[in-house]
Amino acid sequence: MSTWRSRLSEKIRVLIADDHGVVRQGLRAFLEAQSDIEVVGEAGDGSEAVRLADDLRPDVLVMDVVMPRLDGIEAIRRIRASGVPAKVIVLTSFADDQKVFAAVRAGASGYLLKDVRPDELGEAIRTVMRDEALLNPRIAATLMQEFAHQARTPAADALTGREMDVLRLIATGRSNKEIALDLRIAEKTVKTHVSSILSKLQLADRTQAALYAVRERLVEIE
Repeated sequence: MSTWRSRLSEKIRVLIADDHGVVRQGLRAFLEAQSDIEVVGEAGDGSEAVRLADDLRPDVLVMDVVMPRLDGIEAIRRIRASGVPAKVIVLTSFADDQKVFAAVRAGASGYLLKDVRPDELGEAIRTVMRDEALLNPRIAATLMQEFAHQARTPAADALTGREMDVLRLIATGRSNKEIALDLRIAEKTVKTHVSSILSKLQLADRTQAALYAVRERLVEIE
């Protein structure tokens, strides 16, 4: 569970950032139909997104990639640098949009296509709030191609057998609680393994760990 949010009964506070008013209106309508989600603001460009993220302190930002004044990638970098702990879900129109890969490095928590269904968007927000990896299979395929051209991360053989088990389960989208149940170990132990995996493989978060597992063919995304 996120350390920032301790009361699960509270609504998830969402900030929408997209330069098209019609898209923002549609996203707001989608999200406000969810009983556990509250839209706290809208931004029409990256600069406004950075400012509102600092002012409103949302739990989740739903962020377009291509926006005027400041694009979504740089906005994510600045939000991360400012210390705002919001999760960021990147929305993109095309699965082959190369900016999506930059979003991984910038610190985005999830990646969706704009043809996402309302129920999928709501569940995606809940997924990142649970600190679980969020990957659209088509986007994952694009990211794998990009990863192939990047400097290699440390080999998976640096991991212990148990850490490898945890990594494979992370890649399937399981939460720490689910991993603990699958492996019959304490949830606290899972958290320790996750921290060790990220450190050994020099990865930033669970989503990057999931991508690593797919790239190394430790698991397969259908």
